[in-house]
Amino acid sequence: MSDLAIIAARNALERAKLTPNDIDAYIVATVMPDYPFPATAALVATALGAVEKAAFDMEIACSGFVYGLGVASSLVRAGVHKRVMIIGAETLSKITDYSDRSTAILFGDGAGAAIIERCEKDCFLGSEFGTDGSRPEVLYLPVGGSRRQIDAAALDERQNYLKMRGSETFKFAVTKMVESSQSVLRQAGVGVEDVRLLIPHQANKRIIDAAAKQLGIAGDRVYINIQDYGNTSAASIPIALSEAYEKKMLAHDDLIVFVAFGGGLSWGAIAWRWDEKH
Repeated sequence: MSDLAIIAARNALERAKLTPNDIDAYIVATVMPDYPFPATAALVATALGAVEKAAFDMEIACSGFVYGLGVASSLVRAGVHKRVMIIGAETLSKITDYSDRSTAILFGDGAGAAIIERCEKDCFLGSEFGTDGSRPEVLYLPVGGSRRQIDAAALDERQNYLKMRGSETFKFAVTKMVESSQSVLRQAGVGVEDVRLLIPHQANKRIIDAAAKQLGIAGDRVYINIQDYGNTSAASIPIALSEAYEKKMLAHDDLIVFVAFGGGLSWGAIAWRWDEKH
């Protein structure tokens, strides 16, 4: 997985015209680290040539990039760091059961990266993060942790692949995407009509369409690329952001809402004011 993360990081550095040592901290959001430890972020930073920089991973599944953006923004706004890179990277193909038609067509691999930099104008307008750990079985990987290690019996039962209860996930996702998006807009003191672009986690087009409809955001203001990559978990939002930037869909001072949900169960949203230079 780190190979994908390194490519995304290099692309972000090139676009920002920065060197690896210009970044003070590296955050990798993933559920597919190279190893249980050390942190994949440390491997990525070293591969890039960043010398003795802070680096750590975040494991909150598909909500990972939004959570990482919140942490990175907090570090910058508090004056701890000047620049932080957040990388969402996944290789879900390694834990997808291709004999399970309910999940086999959904997931993909990918990576995307963003750099947060201190500036005079605060672009971070509002956030909401939450979890509900009462039902991990709705969306989880049953084995590989300390609860149950991978053994012959687990392999025979195909428990080394991700499991998802589709209908429950759908209902949860739509509800939380709508509620958290509305919350960050209230915090920002703006309305739905002010949103230039909604960039949601790319889990399922029906989920995205249902959430956008309930929010009252027209389709031309919702970025969707799931048809190209599938669900790439923590990588989906930074990939979508990169594409929106390349397509010149964002102008100075545009309001963006990033929103995601995932295993945990987890959810998060951030309202962000786009700044051309930062």
